Parts: sequence; structure tokens; C-alpha cells
Amino acid sequence: MIDFVRGLVAHMENEYIVVDVQGVGYRVFCPNPYAFAAKGSSEPVTVYTHHSVREDAISLYGFSTREEQKLFRRLIDVTGIGPRVALGILAGGSPEKVVSAIQQENVTFLTKLPGIGKKTAQRMILDLKDRLDGFVAPSLGGLFDNTVAAEAELDGGGWKEAREGLEVLGYTDAELDKVWMELKEDLKPGEPVDALMKRALKVLYRG
Repeated sequence: MIDFVRGLVAHMENEYIVVDVQGVGYRVFCPNPYAFAAKGSSEPVTVYTHHSVREDAISLYGFSTREEQKLFRRLIDVTGIGPRVALGILAGGSPEKVVSAIQQENVTFLTKLPGIGKKTAQRMILDLKDRLDGFVAPSLGGLFDNTVAAEAELDGGGWKEAREGLEVLGYTDAELDKVWMELKEDLKPGEPVDALMKRALKVLYRG
């Protein structure tokens, strides 16, 4: 099994990246291929992978963190969730938020994720609620609620709108949460949306 690949990002599409590993190009399907764009094409990236072998296809699914990789493997164990749906779940929410929603039995949040209806959300809770001990998930009032509260607090200051613009560019909830933790330290009252986006992009490019 291929557990990770390390090399240069030679090509990028909406659903996958091609990683050049010593002259061999590995096509790796990702929740958010653009998460690897900040490294640039001249700096090697490490992609944690799940190697899927089926009768009709051999595929690599890749993630920027071990947490994403581990949660992906838990998700595809749930009846009705295949690799593509699991990728959509991770694209729609950070591992922390998805785990928190499962542990809190938050069907409303889960059904907002791509490809997840009410029955599948209930099955996720039933199958995974007691199988996520390896994850550090927030309890009630934890990261998920704090993030929402932070956005509400800054609604008048433009962060909510700036965040939405960054999401359109392909950045994940996890990446934007980390950016917010840094930006909030010196947030200027009434700071324009474009200025917030520029500062956020500097943080993202810096990694």
C-alpha cells in the first residue's frame, strides 16, 4: 500500500494533482487540490494517501494531513459512502468539524455536506460515533461553535465576506480557521474586505 508520496506538484485540476516523484507522475485525487498550491511548483510536497485497488480501477486519494487521511478511511467504512463522497465530505468541512458533528449527532450540519442525505448522516453517526477516539474533537461549545461565533462577531468588519471569497478560491475550513487565529490578533475596526483577503493570502502563502 502507498501511504504517502513526496515530490513536486507537476499539474493541478479541480479534482486532483499530479505529483512528480523522481520522474514518475502520480495522479492523486484530493478534497482540495489547491491546498497544495501555496507550496509552489518548485518546493516538494508530502501527500498522505489512501491506495484503493478495485477490479475496475486503481486510484490514489491524497490529503495534506494525517487527520484527513485517517478520517477518510473511517468514512469509507460507512455503508453508502464511497471514496468520492468521502472526498466531498472532507472538502465541505474540516476533520475537526466533521468529527464534532458526528459526536454531537448534528444531523443538520452533516446533511449540508456534499452527497449526504438524512439517512446517510444518521448512519454515519451510528457507525462512527464510538470509533473516533483517535481524533481530538471539540465538545459542545468547542471549535465548531467558536468558529461560527467568531464569524458572527466579525460580520460587520468584513471577515465573513472575506472568508467566503477565499473559499471560492479553494481554501478549506481548516486553513481558514488557522488564518483567522492569526488575523484576529491585529484586526482593525472597519477593515475593508479586500484588505482582509490580501492579509489572509499572505498567511496562506507563507504556510
